Amino acid sequence: MRLNNFLFLAYAFTAAAISIPQLETRKDKHGDSKPKPCKGNTAHKRTKWCDYDINTDYTTTVPNTGVTREYWLSIDEMTAAPDGISRPVMAINGTIPGPTIHANWGDHVVIHVTNHLHESMNGTSIHWHGIRQNYTNQNDGVVSITQCPTAPGSTITYKWRAAQYGSSWYHSHIGLQAWEGVFGGIIINGPASKNYDVDKGMLFLNDWSHQTADQLFSHAQTIGPPTLDTGLINGTNKYNESGSYFTMRANKGESYRLRVVNAAIDTHWKFMIDNHKLTVIAMDLVPIKPYTVEYINIGMGQRYDVIVTADQPKARNHWIRAIPQTDCSENHNVDNIRGILHYHGKIGTPETSPWLFDDICLDESMSNLVPVVSKNVEEADWQALTDVTVGRNNKNLFRWYLNSTTMQVAWEEPTLKQIYEGTTDWEDSSGVIELPNADEWVYLLINTTMPISHPIHLHGHDFFILSQGIGAWDGTTVTSNPPRRDTALLESTGHLLMAWQTDNPGAWLAHCHIGWHTAEGFALQFVERYEEAKELIDWDYVNENCESWNAYDGEFDIEQDDSGV
Repeated sequence: MRLNNFLFLAYAFTAAAISIPQLETRKDKHGDSKPKPCKGNTAHKRTKWCDYDINTDYTTTVPNTGVTREYWLSIDEMTAAPDGISRPVMAINGTIPGPTIHANWGDHVVIHVTNHLHESMNGTSIHWHGIRQNYTNQNDGVVSITQCPTAPGSTITYKWRAAQYGSSWYHSHIGLQAWEGVFGGIIINGPASKNYDVDKGMLFLNDWSHQTADQLFSHAQTIGPPTLDTGLINGTNKYNESGSYFTMRANKGESYRLRVVNAAIDTHWKFMIDNHKLTVIAMDLVPIKPYTVEYINIGMGQRYDVIVTADQPKARNHWIRAIPQTDCSENHNVDNIRGILHYHGKIGTPETSPWLFDDICLDESMSNLVPVVSKNVEEADWQALTDVTVGRNNKNLFRWYLNSTTMQVAWEEPTLKQIYEGTTDWEDSSGVIELPNADEWVYLLINTTMPISHPIHLHGHDFFILSQGIGAWDGTTVTSNPPRRDTALLESTGHLLMAWQTDNPGAWLAHCHIGWHTAEGFALQFVERYEEAKELIDWDYVNENCESWNAYDGEFDIEQDDSGV
């Protein structure tokens, strides 16, 4: 797509040399700047992290640990019964969710991913959601953008730096595999904005159906989003009398950090624990000033780190609830997607009641989401408009449109391959927006008049939220330390005004994180600093994976029936 086919603004305020930025590595109190792993922090000093703390600007300063964390992931087909009902799934290392990737702030991470999807003859990829991939674009793991699909029998190796800290997740970024079970957690240890006693790790919220997502895609394309059967908390739940609840043990008086992820295909959740308030300390991979609520609103692709304290004097068993918001999510099991928080060792059936709430699909209030490390946004002469619509293609299938464009890209011709080969004339259906200059501000305003909310995810950047809400944008903005994150909600019949800087060369996808909508073309890509992005491409790495896929495709004639991402 040529620049003038898309209404957005980019302003240059500073200039930068063409070079890979070197993140500052501070010397310690003894004047030593050699690699040194951090031993971490304690329950009473969570804001500290060796020679760093919660106020350190992690966008410019990263510990030099000298540590490389290496993982091996295997993707395979299997039969599983997460809620007691058996169905075909795809799993990583035999589990749903897959294993959690652990690293410390500043570590280097190497992950080898092997595709064993021989029966379904599926290519695959893994995207490291929220990891900025600063100058490592080819490791972003998005088919048709940064790589070809990894063929069955092949292994691809991803390498990236844990330059941020907090909670995230990884998932396949081809078709609907992420919602067949190809996902897992990422924990990058670092400082926190509030003390707590114990880190309980990842807590995944998934919607779930007894048919596969691929089987339901035809319904989504021809009729609309299907009503899903139920949901899972950390890969388990009860359905009728089958299955089992997720359980979490607590000791009275202790506080626990939960890293909550919405990994659903099409469900916006209210997450709560009966009788217990939640203190929110981070959104996505951005530490924030703590605030306390009875429940959190969490959209698809978002993460919130929360602290819960076992402070109830009488009842020993309390429901943990993931409640689909029927205002935008269809589920047959709305009232029974639950787990149990139990004090000490004995587990009983809770008799507790949920917090009162309004059934509506909203983000957490912008006024609560205050980043600890303060950053401001330059003012601009706002003019940009980007409309979201839905229509049918020439096969009478639903497709989503951003500014009259629905994405349709080819697995075998990823954007990075085209950049390396010198492509400059992009097909409109590729959704390319070119951002050629370094360190410009980009402002993107997305509007919708449709009564459907959409979680918008940007790769390669955290973006600032300057305005968000129901109805048309009224011209007001928050530019003094606004919320910044990688996934935010475009509310029903509402608007989302985003801003970020062109500080990371590469091809970066922006898309709705509703699985059906991504597959139906609700996406754009930003080709940022083309010439520098070209210089960063490891051609052998990209080409070897593509050659392997093309050989497999040539033998089995694999059909692509979605947007390509």
